[in-house]
Amino acid sequence: MAEQRERHGGWSWWYLLFVLQVIGVIWPPFYNMAEPSFIGLPFFYWYQLGFVIVGAVLTAIVYFATEE
Repeated sequence: MAEQRERHGGWSWWYLLFVLQVIGVIWPPFYNMAEPSFIGLPFFYWYQLGFVIVGAVLTAIVYFATEE
């Protein structure tokens, strides 16, 4: 029972993927530009829309990697 309790409250290296996700969205100089455009959308918009998908994928990876 004590061994099972230790496994539930720990930290994992997989959580660093969340840091990449946050840095990619929270630092505007990465994406604060209009060019290049993609299907008529400025870079600012398609970068953020793309990060919605990237964030979902990274969250799924962390979820399944840390699942017990």
